[in-house]
Amino acid sequence: MNVKIIKPDATLYEGKATLLQLPGTGGLFEILDNHAPIISSLTEGKIRLLDEQQQEKLFDIRGGVVKGQQNDILLLVQ
Repeated sequence: MNVKIIKPDATLYEGKATLLQLPGTGGLFEILDNHAPIISSLTEGKIRLLDEQQQEKLFDIRGGVVKGQQNDILLLVQ
């Protein structure tokens, strides 16, 4: 899936991923390939991303939102 993680002042990540683990306001949740359309708020925590080579990347965030459909995932974070 295509993932873009954007802060107000920078792009943290833009590329492919096989897994996203996100700190939702209701708890941790994961997004995988072909996930159903989603819009959700995010709370303070870590984004865990596995790229196509199964390399783990971690991003600390203070909150934000995620929107995903048809394997295009956009995260707007602080």
